Amino acid sequence: MQVTETFTIVYQEGSGEIVEKKSRFIAHVYPIRTEEEAIEHIENIKKTYWDARHNCYSYVLGERQELQRFSDDGEPSGTAGKPILEVLLGMDIHNTLVVVTRYFGGTLLGTGGLVRAYSAATKAGLENCVITQQRKGQKIAIKTDYNGLGKMQYILNEMEIPILDTIYTDVVEILALVPVGIYDALQKKMIAVTAGKAEWEELEETSFLCLDKEVIEVS
Repeated sequence: MQVTETFTIVYQEGSGEIVEKKSRFIAHVYPIRTEEEAIEHIENIKKTYWDARHNCYSYVLGERQELQRFSDDGEPSGTAGKPILEVLLGMDIHNTLVVVTRYFGGTLLGTGGLVRAYSAATKAGLENCVITQQRKGQKIAIKTDYNGLGKMQYILNEMEIPILDTIYTDVVEILALVPVGIYDALQKKMIAVTAGKAEWEELEETSFLCLDKEVIEVS
């Protein structure tokens, strides 16, 4: 099975609202890791907005978005949950739940109007989230003498590979987090610049993201 090296996620939740012909559409967006988390958020929204006409939702889970669920919650079939899902799929977003609450304003919007409104509300919610790339990576430890340090640091910076730590003793040990897609290329370059003298150790596999130059590991 092919491993998905990079995929888009919502890192920090957010919300947005639009008004269409006096109907309010309030979107709440949540990062999720399990279906149970999605259900819990949906139930909380329904309790918070108990007086709303509809609480429609969609969520996607998995590296290949293999789990997809949506609900129109009383709106005409295909006018609410599916449009929310289409926005998530169109932006290629993973592991995310969107709940759009509607307070009816007294004017019927029609099928096309509902689709446009739920889509627009979803986009408004996503605009107020922190969206980033989650990447598969391999932690490595590379040991070298001080003569090889500059060359190794240059390659790591050039390939935009996060350096987690540098330990200075009689040799230098660099702990780095290598995206799986460029692992082989990095190894070849390191062997070339150090004439095969650098010691290379694979540590654990992990997933990570980068925000404001900070490396954050995710489970």
